[in-house]
Amino acid sequence: MNTIEKLQNDYNRFLTQNSFEGSPGNLYDPMNYIMSLGGKRVRPLLSMIGNQLAGGDILNGIYVGHVMEVFHNFSLVHDDIMDKADTRRGKPTVHIKWDEPTAILSGDNMLVKAFELLINYTGPNKDAILKTFTKTAAQVCEGQQNDMDFEQKVDVDVESYLHMIQNKTAVLLGCSIKCGALSANCNEATSNELYDFAINMGMAFQLMDDYLDTFGNSDNTGKIKGGDILQGKKTWLFLNSQHIDQQKHQELFNKENSTEKVDEIISHWQDIELDKKCIELIEDYNKKAHLNLEHIEKNALDTQLLIELLNYLSERQN
Repeated sequence: MNTIEKLQNDYNRFLTQNSFEGSPGNLYDPMNYIMSLGGKRVRPLLSMIGNQLAGGDILNGIYVGHVMEVFHNFSLVHDDIMDKADTRRGKPTVHIKWDEPTAILSGDNMLVKAFELLINYTGPNKDAILKTFTKTAAQVCEGQQNDMDFEQKVDVDVESYLHMIQNKTAVLLGCSIKCGALSANCNEATSNELYDFAINMGMAFQLMDDYLDTFGNSDNTGKIKGGDILQGKKTWLFLNSQHIDQQKHQELFNKENSTEKVDEIISHWQDIELDKKCIELIEDYNKKAHLNLEHIEKNALDTQLLIELLNYLSERQN
């Protein structure tokens, strides 16, 4: 019987057996390094669950999931350069461990390898999977560009922010499960419903990240409390704060960065109940995801693993 843990182990075994090889070594070593840093492996998990839910060959699900994970990690290598991040999952980022030019080239090569893997895929629906993946890859790049553009813009609205995080985070989750289902010859209606499920799950996941950065317990999150506040990052919380009381918002964010500034802003956001409103929005997306699952269950498909994954990702409350 498949469980989340078993599927994670199956993928990690595949990953170990399919490391990148080539010369020069300092191009390929960073690629294997970023892939080895772990994480929840949500994208390959979704591909594998989508495949198994539709009664497919698990090897096709793992293979497609690996494509998604390679692409995801390519994006992380480049994102870390753009964000000037020093660590990733508690370890030095690729551009810190090596250097920026090497990180850029290694990331580029991972993108090439993701498409090479798909070209060599021999399971069902190769063309549909390639088309879905290509569209998604462009959307992820669009989302990252929007995210960077927002740093310079004053008048970002909440809808634009939600669209950005959908492209930057959620669409790859949707692509992962849809392509996994297609690798099992799943019908179009069900594969699209699975896609919508993962979009809603991804939106809830990203908004919870925003919430936890500000209101979470830093001992559990592993992040500096209020890191997004100190960076002036335009999160859902920031944008709604600006909309509700622009004068107060400006007054608080014009102060020099300090623990006191973070505490004041958090206190203000609690006073205007942004913490509660954010949780309500997260719950709305989770409800939509559960509704997607109900529709899928009407086709006599077992969604238990997706329910477990959704609950696991949505229970990060501190």
